[in-house]
Amino acid sequence: MSHTQSSPLENPPVRTAAPPTRSKNPLNWTIQIFGELLITVGLILLLFVAWQLWWTNLEANATQDNAVHSLSQEFEQKAQETISHAQATWDPNSPEVTSEPGHGEAFGIAYIPRFGETYQRPLAEGTSTDVLDTLGLGHYDGTAMPGEKGNFSLAGHRQTNGAVLDRVEEIQQGDHIYIRTAQGYYTYTVYETKIVQPTDIDVIAPDPANPASIESTDQLLTLTTCHPCYGDTERYIVHAKFDSWRPLSAGAPDEIKIAVGS
Repeated sequence: MSHTQSSPLENPPVRTAAPPTRSKNPLNWTIQIFGELLITVGLILLLFVAWQLWWTNLEANATQDNAVHSLSQEFEQKAQETISHAQATWDPNSPEVTSEPGHGEAFGIAYIPRFGETYQRPLAEGTSTDVLDTLGLGHYDGTAMPGEKGNFSLAGHRQTNGAVLDRVEEIQQGDHIYIRTAQGYYTYTVYETKIVQPTDIDVIAPDPANPASIESTDQLLTLTTCHPCYGDTERYIVHAKFDSWRPLSAGAPDEIKIAVGS
């Protein structure tokens, strides 16, 4: 029996016709363009958040570390120069008053043991962005200076530009805040923390408990920062009261000796 083999030409392959291409109508084009714009905006926002929460902290931390190092060297040199001239006794309840510096000038270092035994941040004059975005804690113009009767008031960022007060909610009554200037070490003890509205400027009055008074018989310290985390609809406030003072030549208080490096 013979078998006849068919030729490929006798059974050509069946070709499936391609579906007709549909042109996009104006609505489809609008939806596509809008979607691409949303993706672009989302990427820009992510980059902005990364810059705010990461890069600004890196830059500010480097600047603040340099400021602390420079101030520490200056204070150590002054302490060495004054040791031989230091009085045999000094009154911890009669502090020398730190003179008010010029705008943007770094004049001191803040130590908050609650934030860690090595925590230290520079203090600078002013609370404008050119100060707070680079130099850490800014001193409110017109408020008292360390050692002076009144309210030594400071402001600082919470999550960006160094995040100097990012752990502010951990501070408790009885905690110490130390301020170091060319005049010595000032110890303050926290007595109150609270949350207020941004318009409540009484918290930096000479006497926050009696804001109508233009004078104060106490020596206070106030920290202010934004609240809640990653927001600024309120302000977180820490009030502390002067406890004692010691000259640079007497050395750092025990609680901050590691941070000071002595």
